[in-house]
Amino acid sequence: MSDAGVGWRRRGSIALVTLERPERMNALSRALVTRFGEIGREIAADAEVRLVIVTGSGDKAFCAGADLKERAAMSQDDVRALLLSYETELGWLETSPVPTLAAINGAALGGGLELALLCDFRIAAPHAVLGLPETSLGVIPGAGGTQRLAKLLGEMRAKELILRAARLTAPEALILGIVNQVMPKSEDFLHEVMAWADPILSGAPLAIRAALRAVRGAATRDLHEGLALEREAYEACLQSEDRLEALAAFSEKRKPVYRGR
Repeated sequence: MSDAGVGWRRRGSIALVTLERPERMNALSRALVTRFGEIGREIAADAEVRLVIVTGSGDKAFCAGADLKERAAMSQDDVRALLLSYETELGWLETSPVPTLAAINGAALGGGLELALLCDFRIAAPHAVLGLPETSLGVIPGAGGTQRLAKLLGEMRAKELILRAARLTAPEALILGIVNQVMPKSEDFLHEVMAWADPILSGAPLAIRAALRAVRGAATRDLHEGLALEREAYEACLQSEDRLEALAAFSEKRKPVYRGR
């Protein structure tokens, strides 16, 4: 277990990042946030990584949000600095060239849900509870929740969930579109998540990165600019050896062997 409360290891081509503060419901301490940023830079330097999965230790909490015990001893300037560090140290999940996935193994509340919203995919255990309860604690979501939830669900639904400090069950979050999938009850939730993600790992690495870049770009571009980005991303695939391998494998009725070039 890491002294900072978060660590990572590689499982094949997956970078598995685990919040390791089960005694504090995997809450976001300052040390954890700082180390999380370092982990992002370490993963970025590992050319073998093709998917990042973030999860929490234990089965009670993915992340219960800010460490309120630590927060109570912080000055206002300390809190302001921490809010900025959320953007600088957690934000790499949103810009990673490979897909990122939140394996929500339990409660994802406040900053915990905001951490999950940074990821490309969110998979929940059946007992997970999700919500942004900050207004009931005298503040508002401060790690991007007001912005990302509104972009994901629309302004009306985001206002409803945030102003009412609503807590959602995993099936409710699935219906709203906050999570991609709710896994059936299992003795090994993470194994089920990895099985769900297997098609991503089986795809051509360059194509996965190109498609991810193009889809993410749609959020900040009009259609004309988005189509130009799509053509640019397609060009990288067109010139790749993997595309030729895919055509050969189809012709030879075999599974392609992609090399990421």
